[in-house]
Amino acid sequence: MDSLKLANFSLCSCLLFVTLLVSSVSFSAAEVHYHEFVIQARPVKRLCRTHSTITVNGQFPGPTLAVRDGDSLVITAINRARYNVTLHWHGVRQIRNPWADGPEYVTQCPIQPGGTYTYRFTIQNQEGTLWWHAHSKWLRATVYGALIIFPKLGLHYPFPMPKREFPILLGEWWDRNPMDVLKQALFTGAAPNVSDAYTINGQPGDLYRCSSKGTAVFPVIPGETILLRIINAALNQELFFSVANHQMTVVGVDAAYTRPFATNVIMIGPGQTTNVLITANQAPGRYYMAAQAYQTAQNAAFDNTTTTAILQYISTSGSSGKGQSSRPILPRLPAFNDTATATAFTSSLRSPGKIQVPTQIDENLFFTVGLGLINCSNPNSPRCQGPNGTRFAASVNNVSFVFPRTNSLMQAYYQGVPGVFTTDFPPVPPIPFNYTGNVSRGLWQPVKATKLYKLKYGSKVQLVFQDTSIVTTEDHPMHLHGYSFAVVGAGFGNFDPRNDPAKFNLIDPPVRNTIGSNPGGWVAIRFVADNPGVWLLHCHIDSHLVWGLAMSFLVENGVGELQSVIPPPPDLPRC
Repeated sequence: MDSLKLANFSLCSCLLFVTLLVSSVSFSAAEVHYHEFVIQARPVKRLCRTHSTITVNGQFPGPTLAVRDGDSLVITAINRARYNVTLHWHGVRQIRNPWADGPEYVTQCPIQPGGTYTYRFTIQNQEGTLWWHAHSKWLRATVYGALIIFPKLGLHYPFPMPKREFPILLGEWWDRNPMDVLKQALFTGAAPNVSDAYTINGQPGDLYRCSSKGTAVFPVIPGETILLRIINAALNQELFFSVANHQMTVVGVDAAYTRPFATNVIMIGPGQTTNVLITANQAPGRYYMAAQAYQTAQNAAFDNTTTTAILQYISTSGSSGKGQSSRPILPRLPAFNDTATATAFTSSLRSPGKIQVPTQIDENLFFTVGLGLINCSNPNSPRCQGPNGTRFAASVNNVSFVFPRTNSLMQAYYQGVPGVFTTDFPPVPPIPFNYTGNVSRGLWQPVKATKLYKLKYGSKVQLVFQDTSIVTTEDHPMHLHGYSFAVVGAGFGNFDPRNDPAKFNLIDPPVRNTIGSNPGGWVAIRFVADNPGVWLLHCHIDSHLVWGLAMSFLVENGVGELQSVIPPPPDLPRC
């Protein structure tokens, strides 16, 4: 999609929203939105080269979905690509409806080439910015788009109404087919090649070759306040984001409002969203918004380039004015390894007021998350090109998750099909160790398995993610499908179960669906298991996901129909 067109679409959406707000609230309280998503290859030119790129409706990024809280969506996915595909509606609770969640072989079998599947779901008590993306191998490198949830008619934002709104989708671009990049990595066992560019709304920006003509431009009138809905759709990279000479006020993350606070830079992990207000209070001109890597893995290759878009001041007549500098001002972004800045940002997040946080815990879980290495019988094999003749792996509690191939987990559970999974996922590491210290090489090789952890409906869960120093410490953005959760605490080093819980924020912690574990540290979340079904938990760095940094919860049905999974739709794809 042309970036300027996307910006203009966002403006139109905002104006339409304002019009609807001031109109009579006697209109229907909820709507049903029907869409057809055709997944197909289309020529896309970036960095001087044209690639046959998997898109939705011929657009890259894909269509922006704009709905209200309480609305329903009916989206028919038509697969005209040569790959299996599924679509995931990232952050949507999908109450009692795992069939619409989307991760392949978890809640559905993939839509095969030539096949179709209709996703039907309702937005329930959520407002803000979410997004959608493919959940099949590396297709989400180009198959993604924004999902904007406005308040119900008659309700308003808990902050002054912005004059304009723009989705800002941060992505990664490979100068080759991303599926081939993945295929090569899975064959060799080595880390995949890093991206060649970052993008804003699908465009790399002025600092890359052959890219200036497509650079996204966002118009703003002096004095007005705008809302940026920032989404990190990058496949493998956390990012710093800033706007030159403009302070941002954070007002929401992951479709949950926050207590407003000012910042010059945000850190946003893959899968996360952040809403910020910006006031056009600088001298009329052109200002870069820019994003570049926040990299926490030690001695690991990464894409050290910078993507840009332009915040352009215009007059009330729509012209850009005279005398403006033709060269936009570039913001100063933190160093790639500036963990102090990243931590200062995440620790500033709070809910607007007191929220309900579980205090009487039924399930106290402790999950180590990190990388590992698989030893090879022949270290000189072309399939063992990881460190010292090994293959990269990743795990949770030393279990490297294996996705089934003959059935989805949810279908197997619902139909009572044996042999697809077990429910003996360990609640704590099988062998305790000094997680962030010098770890014995005997603990570096995980066990491959398809293990689920069973939760009773309504159980109150505390889950601590503990990073490890196996291979390297790293910030792992962990995403829990089907749930939002309170982030009650975080720290560096090993989690101390005796002393650290006393420091938890049980009053106004931020609510998220994706949270990073501090590099060489830990993060604690709490939630109530009130959504029955099979729900994937995984690192949203996709190279780690394919290595096995995932597990799944099986939340049992409660009492009665309203606490039970709905029946599967008749068109649910078969394996």
